[in-house]
Amino acid sequence: MAILKVARMGHPVLRRVADAVGPDEIGSDAIQRLIDDMIDTCREYDGAGLAAPQVHVSKRVVLLEISGNPRYPDAPDFPLTVVINPEVEPLDTTRQMVWEGCLSVPGLRGLVPRSSQVRLHGFDRVGQPLEVTTGGFPAAVVQHECDHLDGRLYVDRMESMESLSFLEEFDRHSRANADSPVNED
Repeated sequence: MAILKVARMGHPVLRRVADAVGPDEIGSDAIQRLIDDMIDTCREYDGAGLAAPQVHVSKRVVLLEISGNPRYPDAPDFPLTVVINPEVEPLDTTRQMVWEGCLSVPGLRGLVPRSSQVRLHGFDRVGQPLEVTTGGFPAAVVQHECDHLDGRLYVDRMESMESLSFLEEFDRHSRANADSPVNED
């Protein structure tokens, strides 16, 4: 297992639509090693999630994990979940505004509208169908990670660039006023 290099905004891998993982590929050594390395990488940087394009692999693989993370002490736990070929289904029209950051857009935060409740469909790491329903902060993380698979970054979803700030300024001026947790993959 290894800590992988994270692609930063401006790298073309972050702007292309990732390729689906074929049914015969799911159990392959390459995909299983990718998943293990993604887990190590996400944990190394205290991320709440990670998408394969962020580690320079244009495949439709994401993982999410929020548990005992020092960067999200108030966030509800969400167990390690690996999803291959995920699809996100919004479950209502209610939106939440979430302060987001991204390992691929280091040092910045911005306010992003997200569906407040979603259902995630896909396959687990052994190819079994997977369905997860979640709301609040975990729902925002799901949407953030799946956006990476379609070549989108959180800055593309911001309604106003006025909230975009450097982390140091966010911590100094905005974090205390944030009504929602900060989402950083």
